[in-house]
Amino acid sequence: MKPETKKNLIEWGRTIIIAVVLVFLFRHFVAEAFYIPSQSMEPTLKVGDRLYVEKLSYEFGDIHRGDIVVFTPPPAAKVPADEDHLIKRVIALPGETVKVEDGIVYVNDKALDEPYEAEKPTMDYKPFTVPAGEIFVMGDNRNNSYDSRYWGTLPIKNVIGKAFVRYYPFSHMSALYNK
Repeated sequence: MKPETKKNLIEWGRTIIIAVVLVFLFRHFVAEAFYIPSQSMEPTLKVGDRLYVEKLSYEFGDIHRGDIVVFTPPPAAKVPADEDHLIKRVIALPGETVKVEDGIVYVNDKALDEPYEAEKPTMDYKPFTVPAGEIFVMGDNRNNSYDSRYWGTLPIKNVIGKAFVRYYPFSHMSALYNK
């Protein structure tokens, strides 16, 4: 093998290794793509939507009410083994009291303005104060979402990141803002 060919192969190998390492680091620490498998977040997110979740916001800042988060379900959720991630909207933060009464969600006795909601929840939920280090999450499709109303609060440590952009289908590409 010619020395020049050997040098080119080494350069190509080095470039490929660096690219693989950068992709791994980006996916692990910065952003990751996720697929929406259910109707629980309709009308905001539809089955088959694909989105990016950024992982840095909560390393340097706090979770906010209204954020759409992807998380590892807590053991109490008892989801099928193939559902290793869920996506829901943050409704209440640590120390806040949440309740659902007559189809209205209240946090600290104030009704939430929820323009994203598919339909009013049909099930009431008695007042509950969210413990420190945890959040209360619900799907936007309130009557078709398995969420904190059923399995309790979500430890903040389970949050993977914040959904920030829907990239597919291309016709619905959009930023996902805190609403």
